[in-house]
Amino acid sequence: MTRSARRTRRTMQVAGVSVAALLALSACSSSGSSDSDSSAKTKSDTSSSASPKLSGSITVFAAASLKESFTTLKTDFEKAHPGTTVNFSFGGSDTLAAQITSGAPADVFAAASAKTMAIVTDKKDTATTPATFVRNQLEIATLPGNPDKVSSLKDLTKSSLKVVLCDKTVPCGAAAQKALDAAKLKLTPVSYEEDVKSALNKVVLKEADAAVVYKTDVKAAGSKVEGVEFPESANAVNDYPIALLKNAPNPTVAKAFIALVQSAEGQQVLNQAGFLKP
Repeated sequence: MTRSARRTRRTMQVAGVSVAALLALSACSSSGSSDSDSSAKTKSDTSSSASPKLSGSITVFAAASLKESFTTLKTDFEKAHPGTTVNFSFGGSDTLAAQITSGAPADVFAAASAKTMAIVTDKKDTATTPATFVRNQLEIATLPGNPDKVSSLKDLTKSSLKVVLCDKTVPCGAAAQKALDAAKLKLTPVSYEEDVKSALNKVVLKEADAAVVYKTDVKAAGSKVEGVEFPESANAVNDYPIALLKNAPNPTVAKAFIALVQSAEGQQVLNQAGFLKP
């Protein structure tokens, strides 16, 4: 074989190796791209299945003192999850608990005391263990400007004052009685009201001179009343538990709402309303 022929043969061999290498690299690149696409798709599918779109309505039974805060959270929740609706039934926790144990359809229960939540848990009507999400403390609500110069819990025992309390079966009423006992005081109110909003409203309407309510309610009323703090309230701070109910019609949305209440965002709304951290 001539030198020229050998040179030609060597050149063809090198070219063949180069082509083979290019083909192999192309195949690897194609395979890698396919694997990457497949991985991305899998992650996307997983993410999608982990965060399903929420829809439908829920009913939340909540203590009357939560009205303003929960209404704000409802707006935030429905905005974040288009297609959902949060309905409320606000009232005295004991009344709400009785309705739940009697079969009233609801998804979530937020009570103003562990004692009223126990009415529901004792009947095994909760699907999750109740968790305390905020606490609340009492305050005296007086007429604007505090014309009767109320400065202590003892001042409420004056016969010249018309004072209103929550019913003793309601958390705010039980807390008020606990504070009175701690101060060794006896108080006969002109009326016992079914929930804290009703008690506060007596003062707002000037049908009473003062009422023992929660700090959050005094704050929510703004200039309609004036608040007076008293040291005995530290002996009667109420824990507020929340739980998913056993027969919740829409448990997925209900869990999401509970998560919002317990989140940093929810806690900020509640703290701004005057609630204490759990």
